[in-house]
Amino acid sequence: MFVLSQIEHNLPMPPHLLSLPLVDAIKAELERLFLDKVVANLGLCVSVYDIRSVEGGLIFPGEGCSTYKVSFRLLMFRPFVGEVLVGKINGYDEKGLHVSLDFFSDICIPGHLMQYGTARALDGRWMLKTEDGDELYLDIDDEGSIKGDGLGLLAWWAADE
Repeated sequence: MFVLSQIEHNLPMPPHLLSLPLVDAIKAELERLFLDKVVANLGLCVSVYDIRSVEGGLIFPGEGCSTYKVSFRLLMFRPFVGEVLVGKINGYDEKGLHVSLDFFSDICIPGHLMQYGTARALDGRWMLKTEDGDELYLDIDDEGSIKGDGLGLLAWWAADE
């Protein structure tokens, strides 16, 4: 689910950061550029893990800042194909569920991607109606993945034990 990705980047250093120690300034600028962003073929950046090397400090003609060649590692969130994630329901609306994975809370699960038989109840909550006629509600703060056979809220399966 989490991987370290090593990257080399030519980083222009804004002048207002030069009052900080160089490594702190570079880390602040890397976090501004990469943190909470999806990097193609790598995943979602969760953290700047470490800075491996810094070279340069060159000022190119026409530029008002120094540029450093920085080698660093990012901690990336990249789930594996088929991996089951457990999230917590933050809310819901007519479109679907809003889910958090603790470190990332901008996940939306649309109604059409939920298990067959999932619909909105009269009170607005989402529920799964089973073949036996049971109504299993998806409430705020419930945990679980809800797509696919054998998946659902953790509370549904704990009741069987």
